[in-house]
Amino acid sequence: MSKTDWKAEAKALKKKLKKKVATLTAQLEEAAETAKDRAEDLAEAAVAAVKKAAKPVSPLAPAAFPVLPVIKGAAFSAVGAGIKYQNRRDVMLVSLCPGTTVAGVFTRSSTRSGCVRDCQEKLVMKVPADAGAAIVVNSGNSNAFTGKIGDKAVAEVTGSAAAALGLPASRVFSSSTGVIGEPLPFEKITAVMPALVEGLTEEAIQSAAEAIMTTDTFPKGASAVIEGEGGPIHISGIAKGSGMIAPDMATMLVYIFTDAKISAANLQKMLSRNVDETFNSITVDSDTSTSDTLLLCATGQSAAAEVKATGPVAKAFEAALRSVMMDLAHQVVKDGEGATKFVEIQITGAASAQDALRVGKAIADSPLVKTALAGQDPNWGRIIAAIGKSGAAAERDKLRITFGDLIVAEKGWRNPDYREEDGAAYFRRSELVIGVDLGMGRAKRSIWTCDLTSRYIEINADYRS
Repeated sequence: MSKTDWKAEAKALKKKLKKKVATLTAQLEEAAETAKDRAEDLAEAAVAAVKKAAKPVSPLAPAAFPVLPVIKGAAFSAVGAGIKYQNRRDVMLVSLCPGTTVAGVFTRSSTRSGCVRDCQEKLVMKVPADAGAAIVVNSGNSNAFTGKIGDKAVAEVTGSAAAALGLPASRVFSSSTGVIGEPLPFEKITAVMPALVEGLTEEAIQSAAEAIMTTDTFPKGASAVIEGEGGPIHISGIAKGSGMIAPDMATMLVYIFTDAKISAANLQKMLSRNVDETFNSITVDSDTSTSDTLLLCATGQSAAAEVKATGPVAKAFEAALRSVMMDLAHQVVKDGEGATKFVEIQITGAASAQDALRVGKAIADSPLVKTALAGQDPNWGRIIAAIGKSGAAAERDKLRITFGDLIVAEKGWRNPDYREEDGAAYFRRSELVIGVDLGMGRAKRSIWTCDLTSRYIEINADYRS
């Protein structure tokens, strides 16, 4: 090979090698970029998973779960059955002593769950002499719209508790909350029934409150104590609820216990009288649940004399019961999915009670009003629009709208002294009162609601994932 040929070949090889190096470098850079993108995707997914798992507590939540008085004759237990949630309690059992009386109110939804229908049937049955009672509740699956399979699940769960506690099946009430339309894996509940019974204690009511949570960010409890004739009477209640809140009887799941001696008939009357202005006066998203249940149980273990239908003790007991119901109802709104504002819509001057309710619900359920609340925008025109669509009797020149103490509009126009910046400052508060006086009569009603934030969409978009 000549010297010239060797140099040409070396030059060609050098050129080819350089091209190869360039190609490999490009491939390595592409691979590195792909790996970087993949790492970023994995990091984002990990952060999202952590955020989802963390489920931040509502900013409106109370500082801590309250200390509830022990109710003699009522024992609680809670365990994890793995129905939907892992590494947490999701089933609770309440055992109630012989002689306990029970009252209840339930959703009027035409698609109500098998548990609700079963409870309604059992409450009108004749109670066996000196029979106790029990309540079994699971979270993660509502057992609603599941046909005959769902009815079988109810029978299996209540039958299992009845056998374990030595009760008639007619005295075991059950509730389920969670995803609709999926069969309840009842065998997971019956499998943990021995553990539930073994763990029963009068002090475990907070564990029971935690076990019934779904999208709730905090357990809900409330209590009251009054002086009866011969001793104190205690009331303790727990509830769950965060989304699908527009009750048509009570709210999501609520269980209230008292040691009062009181007949089932009187207990039912007091409960029914106080449902409308407590649980039926709250809304988060205008959606009524298929599973709404409120059970009120009286063990009769207080030293106080029986609470009769009338009299000072009866009046005090009903007022205390109402205060517990109102407290729990407000806590449900404060835990509204994604809520940052707790809002009272205060309607006065309505032509009728029905009109007051119509206007209150129209404002409280309006997505435009609720998003304005979330954005801290005092857009009172949206309130005017909601009043107009409600169907209630209203006249422009008689309307009066207030934000707390601020008079926003009256006599058919904006109040000349109202300043937008004052309204905006008021809307920065976490608790608000929006007042509407219709000037048409004397009827009034308060409805409690919350704002509508992007967090609500996130929670419900991911609910089944």
